[in-house]
Amino acid sequence: LLASWLARPEVERWWGSRGAAEAEIRTVFETDSAIARLILADGRPAGYAHAIDATYWGDRLPDGMPPGTWDLDIVIAEPAFRSRGVGARALELMAAEVFGTTFAMALSVFVPVVSEPAVRAYERAGFRWVKVAEDPLLGPSWLMIRGRP
Repeated sequence: LLASWLARPEVERWWGSRGAAEAEIRTVFETDSAIARLILADGRPAGYAHAIDATYWGDRLPDGMPPGTWDLDIVIAEPAFRSRGVGARALELMAAEVFGTTFAMALSVFVPVVSEPAVRAYERAGFRWVKVAEDPLLGPSWLMIRGRP
């Protein structure tokens, strides 16, 4: 299911190349402390989300990330569930799970600067702009942080 979603052009625009996304997901699946979740809506698969201690990404991390930050990625892959609040609810559930089960001090997301709707969605979810960083897959991207409640 994930592989078929990652092959969709709109998912690739959101997340980056299929190969890079598959490698990232594989790292999450192989990391005992990471959290990976299938997003369900109306009892059907709607998307995917994961969170992982950002130190797993090594020297690819930009300056400005607080120590103890966990990186969060989410995609609503099924078009029928977009713009219906499913992503916002999934973000809240993932944030609650990360902060409730780990010592994470913050969550981070990297959002392409050309994706204003995504930036606004993350703002509504409590993320704040920190800086623009060059993402090797997505190009110039906002580093957005949400602190621990």
